[in-house]
Amino acid sequence: MTQNSTTIEELRTAIDSIDDRIVALLNERAQIVLSVGRLKSESNLDFHVPGRERQIYERLLNNNQGPFPNDALRSIYREIISACLALESPMKVAFLGPKATFSHLATMQHFGLSAELVPLKSIPAVFEEVEKGKALYGIVPVENSTEGVVSHTLDMFVESGLQITAEILLEVHHDLLSRTGRLEDIKKVYSHAQPIAQCRQWLEGNLPGVPVVDVASTAVAAQITSEDYTAAAIASELAASLYDLKVVRSRIEDQVNNITRFLVISRKGSERSGNDKTSVLFSVKDEPGILCRMLEPFAKRGINLSKIESRPFKSKAWEYIFFLDLFGHISDANVAEALDELKGCCQFLKVLGSYPRSM
Repeated sequence: MTQNSTTIEELRTAIDSIDDRIVALLNERAQIVLSVGRLKSESNLDFHVPGRERQIYERLLNNNQGPFPNDALRSIYREIISACLALESPMKVAFLGPKATFSHLATMQHFGLSAELVPLKSIPAVFEEVEKGKALYGIVPVENSTEGVVSHTLDMFVESGLQITAEILLEVHHDLLSRTGRLEDIKKVYSHAQPIAQCRQWLEGNLPGVPVVDVASTAVAAQITSEDYTAAAIASELAASLYDLKVVRSRIEDQVNNITRFLVISRKGSERSGNDKTSVLFSVKDEPGILCRMLEPFAKRGINLSKIESRPFKSKAWEYIFFLDLFGHISDANVAEALDELKGCCQFLKVLGSYPRSM
């Protein structure tokens, strides 16, 4: 028994020594980052280079021999990079708020906790914040794997000059939250329209006849619930901790693979990474066979299309705008050629950005 205790103490001492070295190395890294920041400032260079971040992640994950898991390593370095960037210059990132929404979670996942995260009330407000230079980046939802596209986001790209610089895929889990944590106390359920739709079967099976109220966001639902012992909210785990609520049931979404895709928008585009996606929008002329013809430039060059979506053209009745995602970067010769050929049968065509595919 004594021998085992001594062995554990020795191992703990070794861990403490390693932790001290890690802290010293983090501060050494931070000093180098500050030097890099000064050189960038003197040369009038952008302080944030997303391509450099991606190189760091890829190199570390490829070199990791284990047993430390890659997901955890990436999360740790996300915070290290976020904290070091904050030493160079505060990075303001706008997102569709309020706090504790899934947009907030996606923003933290991509930029870490040291960025200045600014919640805004609407998708147009996020676009405006970035367009005016008040925020370096914006985060907006664009589609959910079960409920489809977020039309407000697609509509904003028609007029906006902002570029898509990255995408974030967030695995979404919905929890049922309340003050008491007891299912039998619930007389009303609050949430945003999308989570309600994603949990409809569970609600019908477990809370039949209980009114479900659509509110502006999952965070608003949690706030209402925090003031009413008979209410419940469908929201995130983060909302539970922020509003001091208990989890009645966890992961009540009807579909197991429930993914929401978010876009990172900025005034500047993204460099080629070698594993990219390009998003475009266009309107085609109303001619026989035009829908078939608009796909030909990509098919004959072997370019994979990952998404195509149509939206009504608001300024012209019965005309449509198409949103298209393809694999490749606008600087790739085959992509540039395909888009140039597509332009010949379009009333207008706009490249929304080329950016690294989500890892």
